[in-house]
Amino acid sequence: MSAVPQQELPRPGGFPEIRYKRYIPKVGPSGLVLFSGITLMCTLGLYRTGQGNLERRELEREKVWSRIHLIPLLQAEADRDTYRRETAANEREAEIMKDVKGWKAGESVYNSKRYTPQNFVVVP
Repeated sequence: MSAVPQQELPRPGGFPEIRYKRYIPKVGPSGLVLFSGITLMCTLGLYRTGQGNLERRELEREKVWSRIHLIPLLQAEADRDTYRRETAANEREAEIMKDVKGWKAGESVYNSKRYTPQNFVVVP
């Protein structure tokens, strides 16, 4: 009744070798190629940024000079508008005060020459 235990043995010729080393295939570009590509991209980006800065600076200079050259035209237009408004205000004043003796339209109501009327328009 007592059976002899049978031990398991390897097959004839043995088991195949187990690969335990790390096996990473060499795929993709080398480190030198990656470094060269990144350097090229950074150089190109900085070059384009520099060119954009030059263009932006030139556009800003052009805008400033166009404003400088437009100032006399805008000032003359503002002067004509101020004169037109002042003339219209004097005509309205003359129409309103026509029944008051001794009233001169457009003349200062102050006894001092220090006061000068404001030269801007308040738009409601």
